[in-house]
Amino acid sequence: MYKKLLQTVLTSLITVALLFSCSKEKSTGKDNGQLLLNPGEPLVTDNFTADPSAHVFEGKLYIYPSHDIDTGVADSTDGSHYDMKDYHVYSITDFNSPVTDHGTVLKLEDIPWASKQLWAPDAAYKNGKYYFYFPAKDNDGLFRIGVATSDKPYGPFKPEPKPIEGSFSMDPALFIDDDESAYMYFGGLWGGQLESWLSGNYYPGGLGPKADEPAIGPRVVRMSNDMLGFDGPVKEISLLDEDGKPILAGDRERWFFEGAWVHKYKDTYYLSYSTGPTHLIVYATSDKPEGPFTYRGILLLPVSGWTTHHSTVEYNGQWYLFYHDSTMSEGKSHLRCIKYSPIKHNSDGTLELVK
Repeated sequence: MYKKLLQTVLTSLITVALLFSCSKEKSTGKDNGQLLLNPGEPLVTDNFTADPSAHVFEGKLYIYPSHDIDTGVADSTDGSHYDMKDYHVYSITDFNSPVTDHGTVLKLEDIPWASKQLWAPDAAYKNGKYYFYFPAKDNDGLFRIGVATSDKPYGPFKPEPKPIEGSFSMDPALFIDDDESAYMYFGGLWGGQLESWLSGNYYPGGLGPKADEPAIGPRVVRMSNDMLGFDGPVKEISLLDEDGKPILAGDRERWFFEGAWVHKYKDTYYLSYSTGPTHLIVYATSDKPEGPFTYRGILLLPVSGWTTHHSTVEYNGQWYLFYHDSTMSEGKSHLRCIKYSPIKHNSDGTLELVK
């Protein structure tokens, strides 16, 4: 009797072990005998992360996200429940290896001018240095954009004592062209306050244009050679439809809301961005980095959660989309996880829809 019971227990343990092995193999993705990080699965599971900006530095793929935490702030239309207080940096050598967490690289208390809300960041490399750009609210409750520097792509980063002069709103994204000219793209509506800056000065409670008027475009500005300030005026990017007419503020499936990102493929500049309340990532193209940009289509359909924010990067000959959703927190919009998916440039200049 005991012998039969022992055999039954051993058989059950072996079965469980085999099931666990198969489950583990499926979740990590076996392809031709190689361990892969699956598209559509969270890249980081021990922290909530969002707004991933991906870059290739020193032969590795580095990801600069925001770090979601739950501070108990009630949900609000101005986004105050997105109350992030520090940044981590992550890297991978390839999609066959684990993700490395380089730890906290910048904290709120280290930034003299910032009071709260370290939202979506980005990074760039020039002049032998790494630059980390981030938005935060100052002591007057206005979003400004700061910059911090490091000799390493994984930090830690030392912030400048003041925000970039002339900066406002949020979501800084850096693009360095083939001629080494550097541009910052930024801006976001509602919680990002962009509609309150239409006159050039901050006007609390700005409503923005009417539905039949041209939509607000993201901002672009050339960076100074030292990458610490603006070199010239901040400009609004014109977003046009296929007929060359401005996209209207009532066109919520094509208007700009937040999360502007630019990459270059061959001789074409691709501006991708979030449509906010319609939860799409769409894109437009131009032959100039400052536009105007013509709408081309949808890149990513709505994902779990309210916000959607992304980046695109080429790594080892393949282009990738990095984005976030709220699957890891079961739909809590301010507790997100970063993911990735391969993307494809079609011969007609369009981008293949990520499914």
